[in-house]
Formats: sequence, structure tokens, C-alpha cells
Amino acid sequence: MIDYSKIPSPSYVLDEARLRNNLELIKRVKESAGVEIILAFKAFALWKVFPIIREYISFSTASSYSEARLAVEEFGNLAHTYSPAYSEEEFPEIIKCSSHITFNSLSQFERFYPQVKKFEERKISCGLRINPEFSDVETDLYNPCAPGSRLGVVAELLGDKLPEGIEGLHFHTLCESTSFDLERTLVKVEERFGRCFSQIKWINFGGGHLMTREDYDVEHLISLLKQFRSRYPWLEVIMEPGSAFAWRTGELVSTVVDIVENKGIRTAILNVSFACHMPDCLEMPYKPDIIGAVENGKYSYRMGGNSCLSGDFYGDWTFDKPLQVGDKIIFKDMIHYTTVKTTMFNGVSHPSLVLWTENDEMKLLRKFGYEDYRDRMA
Repeated sequence: MIDYSKIPSPSYVLDEARLRNNLELIKRVKESAGVEIILAFKAFALWKVFPIIREYISFSTASSYSEARLAVEEFGNLAHTYSPAYSEEEFPEIIKCSSHITFNSLSQFERFYPQVKKFEERKISCGLRINPEFSDVETDLYNPCAPGSRLGVVAELLGDKLPEGIEGLHFHTLCESTSFDLERTLVKVEERFGRCFSQIKWINFGGGHLMTREDYDVEHLISLLKQFRSRYPWLEVIMEPGSAFAWRTGELVSTVVDIVENKGIRTAILNVSFACHMPDCLEMPYKPDIIGAVENGKYSYRMGGNSCLSGDFYGDWTFDKPLQVGDKIIFKDMIHYTTVKTTMFNGVSHPSLVLWTENDEMKLLRKFGYEDYRDRMA
């Protein structure tokens, strides 16, 4: 168990034991269902712990040149790469870093496939992202199948015969979803694109499979995957969850630096920022749990971020005792997505990256400073 008194503030702290628990479950699903499960860097890219992850899985998925390069240089394998649009400048480098390249549109495939064919170092498997026009995701910001979405090719534009060179199909409809959400998606995918399955070698179910959440029906997922594979035994099934790897594996440790009151509303101002360090809280929006907060406590506080953005706050939370300057405020579940979406807006101090090891030791992975802020504009 993490000893938070030893964690510098502010810091994101990752618990190795909890990470390994998630990895054990992911590996069990992979082996039991006979599918390939790969890590999505878009959700988790703490590369100094990649050696731990490589004990359980072999591959990763990238959504940009930088992520593809990270796959090669730090994860130790070629990437499964997908991007909404590739550029002429970056695509030659993406080829070098990728085993699979998925195209978002037919026009992108037609534009760049000749470069793939000319690449002599090895064969690269090309895929096409499809849009089944169905998703259970309720927040439009995270719904890849919303009307007018730029992501993927809809069935009416695809026709019955895939372009020569397409070996796989890729869809992504989920966001922290259940196996039953996936089941409903597969019905639509098979209805609208099943005619193409005989022409491909692999199918990628994308991400959003939150199989490490406590109430997730893992056995239903395994059964669902086995049933799909029995219908299409020639297809390799790939899944690329992100949040599932780091779900509830760590916290953001912060400190109260001031307490202000206005019209009866008390705000504890912290040495972190929602806008900079917890952006999904404002985007979704959602209210994270805080260690030590209680329901219907006597003392109520907003939490205020330490940037100049007026809306950089969230709340309220209640406590049994009044907060004091210097108290630690520890936000739960702040590793997946949170750590990859931070900014240095306003020059607010960026939280350090900390690993709490299985041996109950604190390992400082990275401390940020003024130079990191300055050099972004160098």
C-alpha cells in the first residue's frame, strides 16, 4: 500500500502492484479467448514502466508518428498504427516504425499505399477503419460514431469489394464500456461489413474495453470473443484497450495552498490544476473521488486549480474535519489518459511522475521544472 506521506506534492503516483493485477487479468483474457491485446499509448505512455508491461503483452498501438517511434524505441516492437490523417512529411517515418497501418479513409489509402508497396525492408499489413454508425457512448466528445463523424468509412461508401492491399478492418465504438456494449456493436459491424470479412486477415475491435473494472463481466467477454472467432476462424482478432491497463492504478497527490470563501462557498486552492492536470474532469465532465472525502460531511469545499482560468475548479466535496493549508488532497484514478493529456498552460508546476514499487519503495521517474516549460517554446 502506498505511503502517501513519502510522495512529493504534486505527483502522479503509479502503484506497481495494482498495475500488475490489471496486467494479469488482461493476459488471462488474451490467452483464454485466443486474441491479441495491445496497449494503446493514447491512454497510457509512461514508458519507464514498459518493461513491466512487456512481461504480459508484446505489442502496442500508436496514433501518431511520435507514438509509433515510442513503440520502437521504448516498447521494443513495431506499432499497430492508425491516424485520422497521415501527412506527406511524416508517413515515410511511420512506415519504418509500423507492422500494421490502418487508414481512416479510402482517399488516404489511395494516396499512401504506393509508398507501403515500395517499402522493401519488410511487409506491412494495411487496414481500413470502418464506422458502423453505432455506439453506446453518450458523451459526444468521446463518441466516434456520432452523425457526421470524421472517423472511419461508413458501409454505403465502401462497396462489396475492398481495395487491393487492404488486409484488415478496424472499428472503435466504445469508451470505458462493457462487454455487452461490445456485443451490440458486433451485431452492427457484422450486419454492415460482414460481407467483407472473407477478404481480410484480421479485425481490430479498437479500444474502450474496460475489462479491469470491478463490475466488468470478464467471462462474458471471453465467451463473446470465442463465439466471434468460431464464426470467422481465419480472422485474427485484435483489441487495443487503453484505460483497462491503468484503471485505478494510481493517484494525483496535491496540497492545499490556500482556502478562500465567497458568498458562502469555500474553495481549497491546490498546487495542481484541473485544466492542466485533470482535463477530463472538465471535458466529460466527471467528479473524481478524493481520499478522505465523505458523503454529507460537515465541511464542504470546492477544489480550485492554481491556474488563472476562471473555470479551473470542480466540486463540491465534503469532509468530517475542516481543511487546512498544507493538507494533502489525493485524487483517485488519475493515471490513464490523465497523464498523457497534461499541459503546461500558465506555467503551473507539472506534477512529478512516481512509481510505488512492489517492494514498497518510492521511485521518482521524472521531476518537471522551469526548463520543461521554457523549452516548449524554444
